[in-house]
Amino acid sequence: MESNYAEENVSTKQPKTRKEARVPGQNGDEERTRCAQAPQGERPQAADSASLLSFGLPKAARIAKRADFLRVYQQGVCIEGRFMTVFFLPSGRDLHRVGITATKKAIGKAHDRNRAKRLLRECFRLSRRELDAIGQKCDWVLNARRSISHVKLEKPLAEFREIVKRAGAKL
Repeated sequence: MESNYAEENVSTKQPKTRKEARVPGQNGDEERTRCAQAPQGERPQAADSASLLSFGLPKAARIAKRADFLRVYQQGVCIEGRFMTVFFLPSGRDLHRVGITATKKAIGKAHDRNRAKRLLRECFRLSRRELDAIGQKCDWVLNARRSISHVKLEKPLAEFREIVKRAGAKL
């Protein structure tokens, strides 16, 4: 005599739906607004989208093709630093372009390589004034070195600015 536990203990009847599912309380019957917003005077200032766009690197300022990297490696000038190796080659373009590499052999794990690339990209972006002081526009390739993994932005930034000055003297 085998019994089916589900048939004996689980009800198959659906409960009746209630008209008022919400528990009424103070202000319980009021409609909620679509989104919670602070009053007009207390809202945070909206960010100007044009100013936000100036912080990134435009697509035209990036070296993406392998052939461009190879051209800079083969024909460009190399300057070695503690945190990076920089190759640069004068180009006839309207703006400086940058390509960034961080190899598994030099850096290691993917998250460390991503951090190194972010640091180098930020160094390039923050050095725009120094780059514009150079007479010619160049293609830059920045190779991360192992020592960049253990430092904050200030040291690689100072080193890159010094390399840009040295590069300007060589042009």
